[in-house]
Amino acid sequence: MKVVIMAGGKGTRISSLFHDIPKPMIKIDDRPVLEHEIECLRRQGFDDIIITVSHLGHVIMDYFGDGSRISPATGKPFGVKIEYFNEEVPLGNAGALYKLRDKLTDDFLLLNADAIFDIDFNRFVNFHKESGGLVTLFTHPNSHPYDSGLIIADDSHKVLAWLTKEDERPKYYNNRVNAGLHVINPKILENCKFDVESIGKVGTDGKICKVDLDRDLLKPLAGASKMFCYDSPEYVKDMGTPDRFETVRKDFLSGVVKARNLSNPQKTIFLDRDGTINKYVGFLRNIEDFELLPGIAEAIRKINESGYLAIVVTNQPVIARGEVTVEQLDEIHRKMATELGKLGAYVDAIYYCPHHPDKGFEGEIPELKINCNCRKPKPGMILDAEKNYNIDLSASYMIGDSDIDVELGHNARLKGSYKIQTNNPDQMNKIVDSIFESIK
Repeated sequence: MKVVIMAGGKGTRISSLFHDIPKPMIKIDDRPVLEHEIECLRRQGFDDIIITVSHLGHVIMDYFGDGSRISPATGKPFGVKIEYFNEEVPLGNAGALYKLRDKLTDDFLLLNADAIFDIDFNRFVNFHKESGGLVTLFTHPNSHPYDSGLIIADDSHKVLAWLTKEDERPKYYNNRVNAGLHVINPKILENCKFDVESIGKVGTDGKICKVDLDRDLLKPLAGASKMFCYDSPEYVKDMGTPDRFETVRKDFLSGVVKARNLSNPQKTIFLDRDGTINKYVGFLRNIEDFELLPGIAEAIRKINESGYLAIVVTNQPVIARGEVTVEQLDEIHRKMATELGKLGAYVDAIYYCPHHPDKGFEGEIPELKINCNCRKPKPGMILDAEKNYNIDLSASYMIGDSDIDVELGHNARLKGSYKIQTNNPDQMNKIVDSIFESIK
């Protein structure tokens, strides 16, 4: 599969630190960011690369050549085949794809050259093939969804809407952010609203005709059942500002970036919901009664920054009892994601058990009145998460406010299981701190 890496941006926001080199050539651990990207691709078998260059593009071409030369940083061959497309005039961040369309005959990866990432690309590509769409977006939660490109999708991961930070948003939304990595079928290039030959030329309005990837190609596919989102907790962060550069530099040097690749076993802190994350009010039926506990976002933010996954596992018998619909529960969880996101925190996944073993209640849903394997303290939800995220249970923990949560941790053979007092986020913070202190 071909890989197209867009490396033509000027990097104006980070130019105060690096003004004389293109952003993809900024070094972390003595190697350019772009070299880290190429190495990640090569070791997974993606070695046929096209790099689009523009601003200071000669610096990139002189360093990598055709991919067969020796890396000045490592002393080892780059081990890939590289072609270049030099944008002599601005084409927009997707205009080059039209100039390259004769080379793009099958599905291809399209990546930005100014991000630090380490992901399981084969897993990503397999999801794309199985979904059967024209485009698959790599999406993930982040600490600032309120000012990021937000993806709204259905339960089958079909993209329903693509919202920029300027667009009006639902009151509550899932923390699902476009990360700038894509698998694309070249058929989408047939849907250009422009005369292809006009791209890069001055139009009658006196402006150069450019193609914007998001606005002109991808957003129009939302709601058409042709674009899917691939949700993953793996590490993808841009380094477009000095602060973000420092964050990704520290994460890379500490090993967090590489560790989050899902081909590696993941460490996880599993969290109960009611009484642990939000105020316990008995059976939560009304979304207006959902309230984050003060200080809980701080604890979850510590987990996010540690390299551990934060995954919620919660019994929700209100579904089987017919007191809350699945859609109503989903909206409660969207509220949780939204409120956490405002405070710079997120959970990587939510698992809930909708079942209840006891029958004979008015309004109940009979097919959900079963003795299942996922209702805590049985470990079904954790075992599902283990499968989906390659979790190392022996290095993971459970935190909740009941004996059932502690028993769940034992049943799932976790490294540790902790009980806090209901509605006590201070105790939650202390436990999180003690976990990370113990593993230093």
